[in-house]
Amino acid sequence: MSQSLHQLRCFVTTMECGSFTKASRELGLSQPSLSEQIRLLERHLGTQLFRRLGRGVAPTEAARTFAPFALTALEAVSAGDRAVMSLNEAETGTVRFGLFGAAHLYVSGDLVCRTLDQHPGVNVALVGQNSSEVIEDIRAGNLEAGLVALPIHNEERLHIEPVARDELVYLSADPQRVMRPATPSVISAAKLVLPEVTWGDKDFTRQQLKRTVQAASLPLQPRVEVENVETAIEIAAQGYADTIAARGVVRRVAPKLGNKLYAVELAPRLYEEFAIVYRTNTHLSRATRTVIERAKDLLMEATAT
Repeated sequence: MSQSLHQLRCFVTTMECGSFTKASRELGLSQPSLSEQIRLLERHLGTQLFRRLGRGVAPTEAARTFAPFALTALEAVSAGDRAVMSLNEAETGTVRFGLFGAAHLYVSGDLVCRTLDQHPGVNVALVGQNSSEVIEDIRAGNLEAGLVALPIHNEERLHIEPVARDELVYLSADPQRVMRPATPSVISAAKLVLPEVTWGDKDFTRQQLKRTVQAASLPLQPRVEVENVETAIEIAAQGYADTIAARGVVRRVAPKLGNKLYAVELAPRLYEEFAIVYRTNTHLSRATRTVIERAKDLLMEATAT
């Protein structure tokens, strides 16, 4: 007969406590019961695991050799328990999923509907105004997973799965300003309206633009700053300033505007890259995995050229 999980727990606890008396108290067993479990395990392994030493016990070389395997087995079972509990809880609980600021223009409404179609018992919370905020909430365990813009700094303990990218374009109501690709000198000299005023240089798109312009020894100085990209595009469409946005966003927002906008690529070309992120030690529920798969599908559809 193979060793049982109960025997492994008795063995590991005795190793940790260094005493049958302390180990039995820790496990809520009588000392004879614990001793019997250790004896059965020793019979199975064909070797002695502990030697009595005063009021305690000392592990044998066989015990020290066996200990990491026993720990691995117990941790694997514990992880399996947590995974199943997570699945069960999420079927009636709340899936908390993070999104970068403009993600609602790519995925959010359809993401909720498709998730509820498959998991009608769950609640869904889509959280986040900026990728930096979402990433920190994932690290802290406040969110199960998220769809964010790259890059991600301090990647330790995070699973990162790149999904899609979307090209940034220069937008103007004046067709004369988009006759050729927008260079760093054009961007620096332009009257620009840029979104993400609260996040500023912490915003990943703003970081890209700033690096590109500064590489040409030029400043990036927007004339107007607003919170969301829809407002920036609306101001640009009315001719008060030009702006820079991702093509997928422009395709969603521009048709709703009364004025026409003209677009041209940047030189050098820049892209927003998006990824699914969650902690590497997280057991994702079935509903959360559904959210992830639907988010990936919708984002790839929205950014397809």
